[in-house]
Amino acid sequence: MSNLQFQNDLDKLIDILPDKIRRQVTYEKMEDVIEIVLDIGRLPEIRHASGKIEYFDCGEVTYEDIEYITNNVQEFTSDNRSGIPGTLHRISAIRNRQGKIVGLTCRIGRVVTGTIACIKDFCMLNKSILFLGRPGVGKTTKLREISRLVADELGKRVVVVDTSNEIAGDGDTPHPAIGHARRMQVRQPEFQKDIMIEAVENHTPEVIVVDEIGTEAEAQAARTIAERGVMLIATAHGNSLESLIKNPTLSDLVGGIQSVTLGDDEAKRRASQKTVLEREKQPTFDIVIEILDRNTLAVYKDTAEAVDYILRGWPIRPEIRKVDKTYDTQQSAAAEPSQKNETQTAQEHPIVEKINELEQKISPADSLKFSFSRQKYVDTVKKFKKIYLYAVSRSIVEKIIERLDLNAEITRNIDDADIVIAHKNFAKGGAKILSTANDYRLQIFFIKTNSMAQIQKVLKEALDVAESSETLCGYYDDAERALDEAKAAINKILAGAEHVELQPQNQHIRKLQHELVEQHNLESKSVGEGEQRHLRIVGGKDFKNK
Repeated sequence: MSNLQFQNDLDKLIDILPDKIRRQVTYEKMEDVIEIVLDIGRLPEIRHASGKIEYFDCGEVTYEDIEYITNNVQEFTSDNRSGIPGTLHRISAIRNRQGKIVGLTCRIGRVVTGTIACIKDFCMLNKSILFLGRPGVGKTTKLREISRLVADELGKRVVVVDTSNEIAGDGDTPHPAIGHARRMQVRQPEFQKDIMIEAVENHTPEVIVVDEIGTEAEAQAARTIAERGVMLIATAHGNSLESLIKNPTLSDLVGGIQSVTLGDDEAKRRASQKTVLEREKQPTFDIVIEILDRNTLAVYKDTAEAVDYILRGWPIRPEIRKVDKTYDTQQSAAAEPSQKNETQTAQEHPIVEKINELEQKISPADSLKFSFSRQKYVDTVKKFKKIYLYAVSRSIVEKIIERLDLNAEITRNIDDADIVIAHKNFAKGGAKILSTANDYRLQIFFIKTNSMAQIQKVLKEALDVAESSETLCGYYDDAERALDEAKAAINKILAGAEHVELQPQNQHIRKLQHELVEQHNLESKSVGEGEQRHLRIVGGKDFKNK
């Protein structure tokens, strides 16, 4: 919205205010104001987007002030809301037990553009999208902008089902903010479900936009619309997808849940109880977007998969989008969201680019062998993880990553992290860090102690090292046993033994043993040939002569 348009709309709000308040209102003061609050017997409040509250110095609000405003706006509906024709401003009333208005909240409506640029690619996929988020985080603002985008830029037939006239403003003419989308007003909130069905049956829309689906009947109406092949853009009560799944009234929006009894073999295969929760049907909405704050969105590109993961207790991380960043909309618009996965990102990695160059030079006879090598590198890049540590020994983690050649690195910035590893005993002190990790939907893994064995075990789980990989699992066990043997030998040397010979080990494990010996200022060397090569730790006279 231009400044001129905002001032014109603001003038219409100022005109309905009593003189004593109107004289104190300026455009500069109202630049970031979200509400003007008037309560009988109190000073008028002006609330800023930052949370700051100021008071007008014009005396307490009287019944005459309230009456002046109510006489200048349209009659309040059953949900105690009214508006100003041609604007997005909303006037909400508080009544006493006798039904008399004793307070007013004048919410200032603005057209904020650019809030959906980061998710424009999803809006162009012709898939139904559900927005979740706490009140005041900008859900309605995004619906308004999506309505204009789909109607004007994509040329689709869009119908906005506008309960309480929040999306397209008050009056018979919709606000220009929704572009060429049509608007159907809802006389009372309880009729919203009926207007949703009426819109589909009477006006042949390709897209329907609805704000605040909050009842079971409205959820059922949404399913009916989606099953008729109409794209649905809506918001719902709930802060997160997980909370929506647990809401018996609205869980049908994401497929609903049912209790299923598994057979003994299936329960054993899943390593779960015999009675589990599973998704009941296909979700009404293909994509779910959680609005974490005004600048951060968490996108679940496949609602069915996300719900299944959550019900089974598997870790899942949505894609985080920032309002102030740009994303490759062309690639996403041309492909399904599930197709734009980590493998595609891997194709752009420098290693893979080098492989692409070599691929042009190899002979046909080597092509099959090369294809396996190429896939190995692509898989390696794809599974790369950045780890954020909290109260966990960085040096031990670095050694484990290096020695076991794990495809990960440690990051000092939680914004860049893929997973978080935290010490369980310090979890309370790190509540803020862990809360941030939860906001970004990062997987959090806990260790009980800062021992190498414990950290190795958690790293294996965090990096999804396959349990069936006997070689790697064996390596973990062999390394631990070999190091324990080396520690026992070191204690013997320190107690006076001349030298101790260890069991034969491979080169990597011998290297670990050499480093452990060096930490105790002793000397060791590898002796023997082939599979019998092992460490000899020197002590006693031999050590003194060194």
